[in-house]
This record gives sequence, structure tokens and C-alpha cells, in this order.
Amino acid sequence: MLPKRYEKPCCQQPAGPPPQLMLMGEEQSAKAARDYAREFVEFHLPDADPGHTDDVALVVSELVTNSIRYGTKPGDSLLVVLDATEQRTRVEVHDTARREPKRKPESDERGRGRGLFIVDALGTWGTGERPMGKYVWAEVRGQ
Repeated sequence: MLPKRYEKPCCQQPAGPPPQLMLMGEEQSAKAARDYAREFVEFHLPDADPGHTDDVALVVSELVTNSIRYGTKPGDSLLVVLDATEQRTRVEVHDTARREPKRKPESDERGRGRGLFIVDALGTWGTGERPMGKYVWAEVRGQ
């Protein structure tokens, strides 16, 4: 016979979007990452200026797009990690490639080459190594 009263589990998952999101290295993942970033910032920084949310979403989109184009192969996944405080929102995008991103000349013909310039304009960024690849991080200042 089952007990009539159930105890709550000792551990509960935190409310709101989790700090990490695993995505496939495919084109539509950039939109999913943008949506996730917006939801994360709006939940964890409810008083943030909408411009800050837009800036974080754009940085996430640019870093994820670069990871898809240059840091993954078909079938690979990537990891987006977010952390937000009133002072800044940190973004990390982890992938399996070891080569570091480089600014490339803009190309109107290709419609590419602006990503890291955009990230530069909105915050600071850098790279780090991990056992099976690298991560690119960026920090967008709070407003």
C-alpha cells in the first residue's frame, strides 16, 4: 500500500531557463540560441534594459553562427553557456574545433565577415581551450 502523503524531493531544479543549452551544429540552431538567450536574460535580469537583452541575443547569434560555420562538422553539437549579473552577461559557445576565430574581411558578395566586429562593438571577447575543442566567450556589460 502506498503512503497517502508524499514528501517533496530534497532537490528541485531551479526555476527559469538553465544556464546551458546543447544544440546541433546546424543553421537553425542560431535562432534557437537567440530565443534561449532572450528568455534567459529576461528571466534572470527582469529589470534589464531591453537593449541589453537585444545585445546579448545578437552576440549569442554571432558566436553560434561562427561555431556552426567554422567549429563543427555535420553531426557535431555545440554548447551555449550563459551567466548574468547586473554588471554583465557572459556568453560561452563551446565546439569541437581547436582553431581560434579570426576576423575576416567583410564581403558584400558573401554577406559574411561582420560577426566578430559586431561582438567587438557590443562587448569584450576571447577564447579558451578545453579537452576536446575550444570555447569562445564574450561579456556584454549590464546597463
